[in-house]
Amino acid sequence: MPGLCGASVLVFTFILHGITAAEAQATTPSPAPVPCAFRSNTSCSECLQNVTCLWCIPTQQCIDYPVRDILPDKSVCPLSDARWGLCWVNFQILIIAMSVLGGILLIALIVFLLFCCKCERIGNKREDAKAERQARARKARQKVRRTEMQMRHDEIRQKYGLATDNPYSRMDNH
Repeated sequence: MPGLCGASVLVFTFILHGITAAEAQATTPSPAPVPCAFRSNTSCSECLQNVTCLWCIPTQQCIDYPVRDILPDKSVCPLSDARWGLCWVNFQILIIAMSVLGGILLIALIVFLLFCCKCERIGNKREDAKAERQARARKARQKVRRTEMQMRHDEIRQKYGLATDNPYSRMDNH
């Protein structure tokens, strides 16, 4: 599981880059659209055939969407009465819904990334614990082999009379 968090960030970046590249390629030249002001006093659906137009219900006017501002000014048309894209979609509700959806997606992305990083840390802890268990098992086997080797050496020493009970005994033969 190492690198899962980094991999998910890489996949997200790749997808985001693909979406922006697709949007850049999707722009094709179209015939010159009819200015929005010419569609005033018609119908909402006729006005919104051009995506740059904004329909204001109380005034029955089709106006150019104020692209310099993110949201149209109240003097142009109140948000609750503005229609853009679809006639049945209230612009104010659309903005609120898109904000909520964006917030949910952002929270989901953060939770996903944190979960991936947490899983990666848990995986690392598991690997560390496994390595520690293996090291303890090796040390235990080594200790058993060392003890067996020591016993064999002691048997050989006793067989040839080299073994002493106390290795620090006094030497009497000077």
